[in-house]
Amino acid sequence: MTIGIQTAAYLFASILFILSLGGLSSQESAKRGVLYGIVGMLIAIIATVLGAGIEGQTYIILAIAIASVIGLMLARKVEMTAMPQLVAILHSFVGLAAVLVGFGSYLDPDTHSLQGAAHIIHLTEVYIGVFIGAITFTGSIIAWGKLEGKIRSKALLYPGRHAVNIVLLLVTIILGVLFAQQEGTGGMLYLIIMTAIACFIGVMLVMAIGGGDMPVVVSMLNSYSGWAASAAGFMLGNDLLIVTGALVGSSGAILSIHMCKAMNRSFFSVILGGFGNVPTNGEAKQIEGEVTAVNHEEVADLLKEAKSIVIVPGYGMAVAKAQYPIYDMVQTLQKVGKKVRFAIHPVAGRLPGHMNVLLAEANVPYDIVMEMDEINDDMPDTDLVMVIGANDVVNPSAQDDPASSIYGMPVIEAWKAEKVIIMKRSMSAGYSGEDNPLFYKSNSEMLYGDAKDSVEKILGFLKG
Repeated sequence: MTIGIQTAAYLFASILFILSLGGLSSQESAKRGVLYGIVGMLIAIIATVLGAGIEGQTYIILAIAIASVIGLMLARKVEMTAMPQLVAILHSFVGLAAVLVGFGSYLDPDTHSLQGAAHIIHLTEVYIGVFIGAITFTGSIIAWGKLEGKIRSKALLYPGRHAVNIVLLLVTIILGVLFAQQEGTGGMLYLIIMTAIACFIGVMLVMAIGGGDMPVVVSMLNSYSGWAASAAGFMLGNDLLIVTGALVGSSGAILSIHMCKAMNRSFFSVILGGFGNVPTNGEAKQIEGEVTAVNHEEVADLLKEAKSIVIVPGYGMAVAKAQYPIYDMVQTLQKVGKKVRFAIHPVAGRLPGHMNVLLAEANVPYDIVMEMDEINDDMPDTDLVMVIGANDVVNPSAQDDPASSIYGMPVIEAWKAEKVIIMKRSMSAGYSGEDNPLFYKSNSEMLYGDAKDSVEKILGFLKG
């Protein structure tokens, strides 16, 4: 394949990637967007493997085939509940790839044949690429550990952590200056030391972020992986990798900013591991009231009496795979004239859009799925709210308890409805570790048990 044809293929693939991002902006066009992305990546791979100056195509194709089989096996095996963990660990692979590309590029004899400014610029590209890649690598592993429950979700905060990070950043800059001044491979020691420092920074940045902010962390790591890929593109002189990485990096950063806005969090606080966070004030408010429980038949009777119903899904719904019987229940209620809608919090679940995907999987129509800002004004006129496996996103402490770690985060104001039914396995706290006063309010009642089993029993009473 000539360089001209390869460049044209890269340009066409870049256009498809842009169209893919555009398609993912709405549920109606999401499938088309995914298709554009698949075709674009296929063209990019073929153009790269068959490009001028590329040798060992047999080994490359064999590696791609093996990786594709592994990817297909993982995609079939991994449940939607574990998708955030899978995304996080895949980000770590991108970071590791950028580190390996950086070291490989530095050891390449062609790198040291460069002279003057060209040599310094390339070494700077290598250094920055390895730095971003190392942070992405270890940070993503910690995010995976938190999402998987291997590492505690609470933020790890210790005195002087910001000073330590700043000192390490200054040391990294000094090492970078020394690295760029070395001839041949004499700067390898500086590169190795910097990589170790960047790995440590990646660990501490994500460890310092609490579980309630993990959806933003996943989005942020997505952005980091994009910039790492773009840096690898500069090192390899691959225009398509530069463009693709920039698209992923910028879109991930924009999503992170929107997520932070939705959670009333400082974007820089999140990406810098809590730097600039305002500490919580005073002691936590004492929770007043008593928890009361209901059975499935009583919930069915409440649904029969209610005219306006709002369902708030959460991670518990995903774990139980309850979205399918829930939609059956919704259809049953709609047939008798009930107004039923879903209320989705921007960070419900463990990944941006997690609940939207699960509901779409059960063929829930988009027009009855409402965002938090759309539904909160209607809560006082709602007869019944069913909270299914959600916790932090309906916690009143976010509004009235300055000592809470989620204080200031916008939440779905379920407690303003006439009646609230909370479906949970137990009284355990949410992912943030905060107790929920909603459970104790006079208009709230608990329905304990597996979400799917509970909904099927309620559905039986509705149809019976």
